[in-house]
Amino acid sequence: MVKTLEQVRPDLPHLTGPLPGARARAIIERDAQVVSTSYTRSYPLVVERGEGAMIEDVDGNRFLDFNAGIAVASTGHCHPRVVAAIQQQAARLIHMSGTDFYYEGLVAVAEKLAASAPGDARRRVSFGNSGAEAMEGCIKLARWTTGRPMLIAFFGSFHGRTMGALSLTARKSVQRAGFGPMLPGVVHAPYPNCYRCPFGKEPESCAVECVKYVKETLLKTIAPAAETAAIVVEPVQGEGGYIVPPKKFFDELARVASQNGILLIFDEVQCGMGRTGKMWAAEHFEAVPDIFSVAKGIASGMPLGATVARADLMTWPPGAHASTFGGNPVCCAAALETFALLEEELIENAARMGAYLKGRMSDWPKRFPNVGDVRGLGLMIGIELVRDQKTKEKAPELRDRVVDLAFERGLLILGAGDNTLRLCPPLVITRDQCDFAIDTLEECLITAKTG
Repeated sequence: MVKTLEQVRPDLPHLTGPLPGARARAIIERDAQVVSTSYTRSYPLVVERGEGAMIEDVDGNRFLDFNAGIAVASTGHCHPRVVAAIQQQAARLIHMSGTDFYYEGLVAVAEKLAASAPGDARRRVSFGNSGAEAMEGCIKLARWTTGRPMLIAFFGSFHGRTMGALSLTARKSVQRAGFGPMLPGVVHAPYPNCYRCPFGKEPESCAVECVKYVKETLLKTIAPAAETAAIVVEPVQGEGGYIVPPKKFFDELARVASQNGILLIFDEVQCGMGRTGKMWAAEHFEAVPDIFSVAKGIASGMPLGATVARADLMTWPPGAHASTFGGNPVCCAAALETFALLEEELIENAARMGAYLKGRMSDWPKRFPNVGDVRGLGLMIGIELVRDQKTKEKAPELRDRVVDLAFERGLLILGAGDNTLRLCPPLVITRDQCDFAIDTLEECLITAKTG
């Protein structure tokens, strides 16, 4: 039955015909001729416009976006206050390079980052354009301030695709293959995944073996403590599968780092800016990094990244590190409005809606034999799909099938890790939108298994 305009809710999906539509197919064909083959497109979505948590494609189909532009559109698509801030700033000043000149917006964003940072230490900020660039700043600052060359990161991590950030990344072989040699001095340790413990432990019997490996193996062999500048970690592992470590991991990691004069670098690019129901994911664990990276949700879709560090560490001389476009005035205006919206209501909404989503999914492992684990903080939720709950054999094909089926029903989701569905919607989502997403995913899980 064709719905009338009165029956179509603007805050929920509405599909007008088969996907992709005619206009979408034409654009996809043009894209195939001129755009890099390295881009990954999970399904044929050709976006025309966005508003809140809704996306409309070029053929008039409307989707509920549970990707948020890969955790970027924190305040939703085209939030009117963010749009107004961008328009007003663009009419006054678009660019003047904050590395060579002064303007208030850059200072104001740095003040917000410094004031909200975990811990009591005074902070300084260096700006870039992306999460990868923010991580490059972390690497350079750690090496510069310690005079040490080595860096320890974790398997399953994703820190970016520029060469330094890529060297820390240990997620997929295709991300590194053919680009070597990597940055020298980077080694990796197992990440604490309580559902798939790399040491075969259960949470109650875990003695923080992941940190023991750092302390007893890496620091005593290939990354001597006296030569290790920093340990780099995602407080919640993103691309690796939305994995939430136990608090004792951070407690022990901080102890080992402090004992050996090693800095702690947190990658808050995906898990920061309110996504987990707190401004920074580190706050869930009472953990305090020496340096941390920020990007994605910081400016509601405008390109901005930041390296935030203890002020006593960020004392490098003029010219040691800079970025022509980092801290662009228009991006800073968007970031300031983003901070205001997060602090006024959206961090709280992320915590509330995240708890609601997890509450509705809490019985999925009992109801769906292919759901192995449901985990996450706030609106950063992972659903791990398996072939068998006892063996925990991964089900990547089933995961991909669910992603496709969700698209066909108007819900935009993506995968993370080998076999995990990631839910990272804009922080503006409503309970009705959460219900639509859960109802749709339940239908997809049934269809994917029986279809």
